[in-house]
Amino acid sequence: MIRSLVRPLLIAGLLAGSVVLPAARSLAQDGGGLATYRNERHGFSLSYPAAQFIALPSATEDGRQFVSKDGGARLLVGTLPNFDNKNLRDYRAFVLAESYPGAKVDYAPVRDTWFVLSGVRNGMVFYQRVNFACGGRSINSWAMLFPEAQKAAYEPIIDQVHRDYRLGNGNCSQRVTNINPRTP
Repeated sequence: MIRSLVRPLLIAGLLAGSVVLPAARSLAQDGGGLATYRNERHGFSLSYPAAQFIALPSATEDGRQFVSKDGGARLLVGTLPNFDNKNLRDYRAFVLAESYPGAKVDYAPVRDTWFVLSGVRNGMVFYQRVNFACGGRSINSWAMLFPEAQKAAYEPIIDQVHRDYRLGNGNCSQRVTNINPRTP
């Protein structure tokens, strides 16, 4: 079941790319049992319980996937460029349709630059936080997926990740260099 949810999340752009660039991220563990994932390239970080999640090898400097030690839960975090120039409302509709079709959504606040989607689909609970950064040019997101039967165990973890999530400035000043000198 987890794989059926992870695939659409990947499609939604949480973890794009295929080249490992280890200098772009760092993992640190503090004395309280939390590990911190920092993405220097995109200027965000979050903390998660190191006793519960194991970081999987990364295929990209834009995101990371963590799996629970029992293999039943996932924490996904990443950034993607908003190449389609979707606004927040359209991207939210896209995520709902592609990642959680038919889900029972029970929590879904929307603000000017972010939204949360939380609910249940096929016996799996999802909680996804999406932030638009750099004036909407960049989309930062983290999501946690776990079996509905383990909701009591994972809700405090969601609260912890949510409290420690730092968007930073998104490194908006970094620009992609145009390799074609004829186009502006």
